Amino acid sequence: MIAISPVIIIAAGGNGERIGGGKPLRTLAGRRLLDHAIDWAKAQSDLVALALKDAAQLPPSDLPIRLDRQPGLGPISALDSAFRFGAEAGRAHAVLIGCDQPFLPPDLVTTLASRIGTHGAAMPVSLGRDQPMASLWRIDEAALEQFIAGGGRSLWRFASVVGAVSVEWETSAREDPFANINDLDHLAKAATRFRNRAP
Repeated sequence: MIAISPVIIIAAGGNGERIGGGKPLRTLAGRRLLDHAIDWAKAQSDLVALALKDAAQLPPSDLPIRLDRQPGLGPISALDSAFRFGAEAGRAHAVLIGCDQPFLPPDLVTTLASRIGTHGAAMPVSLGRDQPMASLWRIDEAALEQFIAGGGRSLWRFASVVGAVSVEWETSAREDPFANINDLDHLAKAATRFRNRAP
């Protein structure tokens, strides 16, 4: 298997209205959600960046920031940023994650890299749900630009266009590593999950 060394983009530009705004800066287990995401990403890649709508959304960071080229497109804008960031660095693959996924598995990238083959993406499937926000993508700027120009906005649809392979992930509802935090109830449940972790 050819070694794959993807860039990782953390999508942190959403409004977070359901959680009262400022989602990346919300605290979980004494640390910002963004910090949990950064730690995970840095353990997986030597090239990590943040995808934002506006640089003023977050305090200054030592990580590169990639701003949406077109407003109002949703997560597909972050994937566009990931592809541009990866292409600039001469990398062939990119991983897009959200800032609200504090339980991502440590073997995610290596597992997906072993399965992507010639496919355009490798997408985890957990509890019957596709996880485009934790997928490994083969960088294809032309295909993504064409998709967006044609009105495409869905990560799921783009994954279908590029021929993503599904990767089943064994897990349980209580320990779903792809669980994301959308509201204060999710945040409280995540805090309980952290407390219940074995020392």
